[in-house]
Amino acid sequence: MNSCVLMAKVISNPELRYTPDNQTEVAQMLVEFEGRRSEDPPCILKVVGWGGLATQMKESCTEGDRLILEGRLSMNTFERKEGFKEKRAELVISRFYPLDGVSESSSAHNVVSFDTAKSSQQRDSSYDEDDYNMDESDTATTSSSNETDDPIPF
Repeated sequence: MNSCVLMAKVISNPELRYTPDNQTEVAQMLVEFEGRRSEDPPCILKVVGWGGLATQMKESCTEGDRLILEGRLSMNTFERKEGFKEKRAELVISRFYPLDGVSESSSAHNVVSFDTAKSSQQRDSSYDEDDYNMDESDTATTSSSNETDDPIPF
């Protein structure tokens, strides 16, 4: 498992969807974080939350919010309409910590955890993968996140 903690800014409001059986909520949003060096442009990453955590994302995250995200980083391979494959990183979160307007004394109450937010969550990643614009569905094949020939670009 590739565990990851990241501080980022929400650049698109979370979209709430459901698995094909309409039993589990799935939320996704785009976040932006600083590059490794000051001259590097910001990086954009798709963030996904499942179950009750997805509902919490939808209710409490909006564009412009700053968050600390904790989760599992994975690489997904997409077959593009143009006939080539594309790989993208995705963070499946287990917790998020809102940073804006949080005092130190109340910060522990603002943590949203996968453990406390999950409802009847199923560990199934068979949802439609979307382009970063989140309006174009492609058929996705999830590749192993341990591929040695394709390092994460950041």
